[in-house]
Amino acid sequence: MRVLILGAKGQLGRELEACFGQGHQVVGCDLPEFDITDRDQVFRTVAASRAELVINAAAYTDVERAESEPEPALRSNAAGAGHAAAAAAAVGAPVVYYSTDFVFDGTSNAPYTEETTFPDLVPLSMYGRTKLLGESATRTENPNHFIVRTAWLYGPGGNNFVEKILAAAKTRPELRVVSDEVGCPTHTWDLAEATMALCGTAAPGTYHFVNGGFCSRFDMARAALEMAGMDTPVHPCLAAEFPTAARRPARAVLSTEKYTKATGRTPRPWRDALAHYIQRRETHA
Repeated sequence: MRVLILGAKGQLGRELEACFGQGHQVVGCDLPEFDITDRDQVFRTVAASRAELVINAAAYTDVERAESEPEPALRSNAAGAGHAAAAAAAVGAPVVYYSTDFVFDGTSNAPYTEETTFPDLVPLSMYGRTKLLGESATRTENPNHFIVRTAWLYGPGGNNFVEKILAAAKTRPELRVVSDEVGCPTHTWDLAEATMALCGTAAPGTYHFVNGGFCSRFDMARAALEMAGMDTPVHPCLAAEFPTAARRPARAVLSTEKYTKATGRTPRPWRDALAHYIQRRETHA
């Protein structure tokens, strides 16, 4: 199968290239040569690739800057999603679009499902709103779509939470990490494999994929440091002590039951996935 990956240089894009490259013909493109906000270029690129599957991993992910400068996020995450979906539809190919737990308000004690609607499906940030708009654009432009919501993503070469914690632990005598923000960590390796599993089904639609279980940011930081063999003390604190421009869901646990029913696969626990990632870092250090 010919697979086109948009946003191939990102932490997820690189994993997708490695995963799909094992059995498929893969072409990847990204900035500066490729710009998903350029509709004409997107259509030309998809047509020239003769893609049988288009994976849109291109995204604007600066959550804080999106609050004060929303236009770049809207162009990439919303309009760009529509360009990719429409271009894929024009060549008869399905499209994959990645969304986020930030589309939810984070007030529910129960896991969010794909059927969750208003009032829980209300983004608190501009970033979340642009991703929800991207979901809508993808559905409108290409009925043959896989919208995959994920959360707390980390992978090799990415500017992610795990890397920030490990870097901070090298220069600070102790760390303070919020304990009242709860979610589902997700390894890019696992998300790439999940994407391939979903695309192997005949069941397009909206799915959640995260690693199994949930934790607080404090729990995740402590686990990452322990697995990396670092003894920097970590102390819990409240999110209110570190005010940010973008509001984040306090508790966004995603149900993956629909994914499991479609693929027959169960996401591995988040601690196992994190240990795998730490091992990969040490191997490639």
